Amino acid sequence: MTALQIYVLFPGTAREALAFYQGVFGGELTLHSYGEFGRTDGPEDAVAHGVLGGAVALAGADAAAGETSIRTEGLMLSLLGAAAPTELHGWFERLADGGTVIDPLGPKPWGASDGQVIDRYGLHWLIGYEGG
Repeated sequence: MTALQIYVLFPGTAREALAFYQGVFGGELTLHSYGEFGRTDGPEDAVAHGVLGGAVALAGADAAAGETSIRTEGLMLSLLGAAAPTELHGWFERLADGGTVIDPLGPKPWGASDGQVIDRYGLHWLIGYEGG
């Protein structure tokens, strides 16, 4: 089955960022360098392709010379109901470390619990679940 995969071009921070997301979500992280792929459009040790597999799948690389790295407006990565409430709260807290909480994760007037956080790498997350 094919599913949407988020692929982020980082400004030279892919190794650090993908390791951070592995710390947040767990899972298996695989990284390949520009050197391994025979690329010469960036530093040999830059990440040419990285994949985090697990409960939350995310992929990315270091932007090559001339490529634009991550910039988002009007986009949130939604993890609504993606795990048990205790796990979602843990993800939220870990994403908030070094980031900015836009709306704390908690009960809302419509009966669900959710919150928004922009992590230290600039990704905007919407995390929540049904019930308070």
